[in-house]
Amino acid sequence: MKWKTTTASAAIALLAFTGVAAAEGELNIYNWGDYTSPDMIKKFEEQYKVKVTITDYDSNDTALAKVRAGGHGFDIVVPSANYVPIWIKEGLLLEARPDQMENFKNVDERWVNVPWDEGRHYTVPWQWGLSGIGVNTKVYGGDINTSAIFLDPPAELVGKINVEPEMTDVMFATIKYFGGNWCTDDKELLKKVRDKLLEAKPKWLAMDYSVTEKLPAGDYSAVYYWNGAIMRSRLANPDIKFGYPKEGYPLFMDSVAILKDAKNVDNAKLFMNFIMEPENAAMISAFAKYANGIKGSDKFMPEEMKTAPELVIPAEYEKAGEFLKACPPEVSDLYTRIWTDVNK
Repeated sequence: MKWKTTTASAAIALLAFTGVAAAEGELNIYNWGDYTSPDMIKKFEEQYKVKVTITDYDSNDTALAKVRAGGHGFDIVVPSANYVPIWIKEGLLLEARPDQMENFKNVDERWVNVPWDEGRHYTVPWQWGLSGIGVNTKVYGGDINTSAIFLDPPAELVGKINVEPEMTDVMFATIKYFGGNWCTDDKELLKKVRDKLLEAKPKWLAMDYSVTEKLPAGDYSAVYYWNGAIMRSRLANPDIKFGYPKEGYPLFMDSVAILKDAKNVDNAKLFMNFIMEPENAAMISAFAKYANGIKGSDKFMPEEMKTAPELVIPAEYEKAGEFLKACPPEVSDLYTRIWTDVNK
């Protein structure tokens, strides 16, 4: 099929691909909280006359459990890379073939043949980033490029730390802190991980998602959290600085997928194609302050994002970053037991 390039003809072409006559109705998106650009959604609604409803979730496990239970009413979900294989294996996602859509040509080659969705038959890039350290340098002036900030916190930060309540990211950083590898089932090492987290947790103030408000306001003095949220905090308070844990930090990519039992499949496919347009991808990134996987989107980015220390990884810390992969079930069970103990 030869795709056209105008908005109207692109819509007609994509709708012909999906087998419906008009772009109208509804679209229900299930996404991470505070992660979706209102301006981008408004543009999509006006362009296709589709009413979008967004429901937030707070973790990959929350989203997976909700959809597994059925009766959710969602069309789109945005899982992280290490969870996508689980969604696919359990038959929860539609093989929507975004690789055959008009705007797929805009996906950066780096993000096409990815381990979690080879050739992109199910998902398209949303945003990508990493978990790192954010510190108010008026409170603490030492080295912040280490997971010791939350695992062995200095006295100045004890009782003032927030840690993201996402099991895989916290487990990854702690395993790396002890020199281990992700998906290890080394019982001796995992005992050290468990003991360290149980020792460290009383020195934290919280495990929540209110970083973009509470870090710049001074309610937290340090966080282990996602880089985009820490960038937003720094823009509100220049005393906030970002650190890359030298022991190892997890990289992530969240991707848009259509649920197998979606009621508004055609509108969901329109949305997939829409967010692969560079200008629209830039709107997503400009809001949440994460990188995306779409070529040409940088031309539409705010200048502040092109040199942001939270987004431009220093060469000395590049090798410390690693994309999380899905661990074997028996290993995931071990990690879940540790996480359950930490959250008691």
